[in-house]
Amino acid sequence: MKKKVTRLLLAGSVLLASAAAWAQHSDAVMATGKTEVRYDKPEQFADLSFDPRKREEALQELTRHFDKLGASLPAGQHLQIVITDIDLAGREDPQVRSANEIRVMTGGADWPRISLSYVLEQDGKAIKSADAQLSDMSYLTHMNRYPSGERLRYEKLMIDEWFAKTFHLPLNRLNRSS
Repeated sequence: MKKKVTRLLLAGSVLLASAAAWAQHSDAVMATGKTEVRYDKPEQFADLSFDPRKREEALQELTRHFDKLGASLPAGQHLQIVITDIDLAGREDPQVRSANEIRVMTGGADWPRISLSYVLEQDGKAIKSADAQLSDMSYLTHMNRYPSGERLRYEKLMIDEWFAKTFHLPLNRLNRSS
């Protein structure tokens, strides 16, 4: 009897902890280094994995990438980003349910898109802010610096190009190492 109660309490606490973590993340702020990334209602994004764990992994991967790029900003600068929508390159087939969901990329209307707003601060004062619509319609036809096995490689390249153009940094100066 004691073992059953202990197991039940343990299972309940694990369930509560995972539910709390997911609820917290729906408008989570992920701050690291010079960059702070917030995902506004990620459960409503146009296209992320159907699997909540894989969706979380994709958001964490994008956060790490923004943080690596943020390390290229001049001293004293801090970047705040709010991502309001993500549409990843390719399409997931909802009928194919497996451990490794497959994204099919046709080059049609399946290019990557990210909607965001940002504020760049210098020593605590906002020096630049805007809304941005990132998109790469020709994502399959140009060279990609990221290897074919790299997760979110099309989105990362699109983000690199936006970052370099927006913050006037040469692409070769960006900290893109994985």
